[in-house]
Amino acid sequence: MNHIFRRRGIVAGGIALTLAAALIGCSSASDDSGSTGGTSDDVTAVQSIRSMSNPYHANWADGGALFGDWADVEVVTIVDEGDSQTQLSKIRALGAEGKVFALNVDPNDSSTTEAIVKAVTEAGGYVVTQWNKPDDLWPWDVSDNWVAHISFNGETSGEEVSQALFDAMGGSGNIIALQGILDNVPAKQRFAGLQKALEANPGIKLLADQTANWDRAEAFSVTQTLLSQYQGQVDGIWAANDNMALGAFEALTAAGLAGTIPIVGFDAVPEALENIQNSDETGYIATVSTDPWWQGGAGLSLAYQAATGKIKVSELSHEQRAFYGKQIVVTLDNVGDFTKAPLLDALKSDLENPFLRSQGPIS
Repeated sequence: MNHIFRRRGIVAGGIALTLAAALIGCSSASDDSGSTGGTSDDVTAVQSIRSMSNPYHANWADGGALFGDWADVEVVTIVDEGDSQTQLSKIRALGAEGKVFALNVDPNDSSTTEAIVKAVTEAGGYVVTQWNKPDDLWPWDVSDNWVAHISFNGETSGEEVSQALFDAMGGSGNIIALQGILDNVPAKQRFAGLQKALEANPGIKLLADQTANWDRAEAFSVTQTLLSQYQGQVDGIWAANDNMALGAFEALTAAGLAGTIPIVGFDAVPEALENIQNSDETGYIATVSTDPWWQGGAGLSLAYQAATGKIKVSELSHEQRAFYGKQIVVTLDNVGDFTKAPLLDALKSDLENPFLRSQGPIS
């Protein structure tokens, strides 16, 4: 399903991608000097995310809608439910008529990123990718149409949130870990951060790790199985995102263990934040915020400003074209700062200058 987010509200429904394409005005592909492909009147803002049922991506979409309010443009949101081929085919359909679009996309896996960038480049569009790309693939080596890649140092946050879990366990005990999609950069980095924390905490043992593919229902099932397999031995649960951590919490609740085993996740989705506020009852210790509203809004603004010529891609530094965004570990001490969606005024400076939260170049 596609959704078109309008300036003042949401018109939801089964809007075909051909309608999204019809909204895109006349185009001209960029040249090697980095000139724009269109003006603000004929460039469509598009964001591609996994699922509106995933709270993290729903917040991302809301951030894109805030950009639409700020820029006074419609924002087309396409979803793929975690299917990379669906994601790629919808992006290809956007440029099927060679019309100009600015795309902010979260590729489902690293192996899809190159094909997405190629499709956008061939269509004369402009794209900002986030999270996933091959380690040896860089925007400046491909084209000015690939405006930038934004990621987050998952190893650092993985180590920090793991330490919060270990501290809650008193520095000893056994954990199980729920991994994300295995060919997914944040999944790999976050698990590497866990492994680094384990090396620094010899009193903690990893009993088992298993992928739950970012999915809540799958995490519920996996956790139930592991709790049964290691009955009475699990002292903590580490999950590579909040969606899976919430599935693990449901499994603990079903087993009568809610609040007795600490849990950590990533993404700072609303339900996880609520659980942290009630950590004495839920056992939910910490999560990590990358601010999905910023990811949706600032990422789309960067692509759009390149597509409309406000930003000249050829003049950007390598650091501006591949940088880490800001992330914060959220615990009971600071959870109140993350429980409400930002108002447009709070994001305006980031929409005007999408580089404000850069934490340095991706290495």
